[in-house]
Amino acid sequence: MASTITSPAPGDDRVSARSIGARLLSRPEIGSLVGAAVILVFFLIAAPPFRDVNNTGTILYQAALIGVMAVPVSLLMIGGEFDLSAGVAVTTSGLTAGIFAYQFSLNVWVGVLVALVLSLAIGAFNGWLLMRTGLPSFLVSLGTFFILQGLNIAVTRLTSGAVASNSISDMDGFGAAHAVFASEFKLGGVTIKIIIVWWIVFVAIAAWVLLKTQIGNWIFAVGGDAAAARAVGVPVKKVKIGLFMAVGFFAWFTGMQLLFVQNGVVQSGEGVGKEFLFIIAAVVGGCLLTGGYGSVVGGAVGALIFGMVQLGVVYAGWNPDWFKAFLGAMLLLATIVNLVVKNRAEAR
Repeated sequence: MASTITSPAPGDDRVSARSIGARLLSRPEIGSLVGAAVILVFFLIAAPPFRDVNNTGTILYQAALIGVMAVPVSLLMIGGEFDLSAGVAVTTSGLTAGIFAYQFSLNVWVGVLVALVLSLAIGAFNGWLLMRTGLPSFLVSLGTFFILQGLNIAVTRLTSGAVASNSISDMDGFGAAHAVFASEFKLGGVTIKIIIVWWIVFVAIAAWVLLKTQIGNWIFAVGGDAAAARAVGVPVKKVKIGLFMAVGFFAWFTGMQLLFVQNGVVQSGEGVGKEFLFIIAAVVGGCLLTGGYGSVVGGAVGALIFGMVQLGVVYAGWNPDWFKAFLGAMLLLATIVNLVVKNRAEAR
């Protein structure tokens, strides 16, 4: 009997392994990493103070002030939504803690906890109203933005008679809360603010949740196609409300940093416009405005770019007015680059 020798079946191109380079180029944060490297080299050449290692802590601090809020904003954008109230919500949190503790003569930590509950409630309200009405998150959070902005100023004037809250620096619990939210330490001669450490921790946790857990899969799913995600059993309503509550939590944390780093005083008009900086950091880091695509690590790199440029312009002795022009150009360029990277990744 003649034996038949069969040749191995040709490989399926659809499941062929991609090269490491191709996988790296398909990552959402690759554009921001290249941009950060270019900006770093540029300011190392153009701004001599930028090369001083003692200024590293200042640059990282400026980045962390945006970067902490860029974490939940990135997650929310990947989930397909916006929150334009994020900036003033930070101020609301700080004012709530300070005013509550001062007016009722309570331990500062009581005010901190009250502010946490309120911040989570604001996030839950945004998410609930979005899912209940079907309105775009742009409109829902814009309404919340104006409500909070008005309340911040009105309530502060009503309780303190001025546009800033009363100082709580001499009240019980202030020292311990300051140590948690606004302390600093030396590392190799460089002053490191504690919020930088918190920023790194938050980014690591959020990146793990996004890439290694079922919740992360759900976030990508609801951002890509909410109807399809719902059809396969993804709890779309819970995911979106949870994302808005995450913004509320981080707004609370950032508000506490604002309160305690300013010696227990918060200006009621602060925070307006900050929401756009959070969104820019997320977009520069690889998040698409259409949802379903992005990176928390990329958002952190976007915040780092913000910190480098903001101080690089000052260190170079240039007119700081150019900074806003750069932000606009950076947003447009990042949007185009992110779209190209996504399309090429899908094509592969």
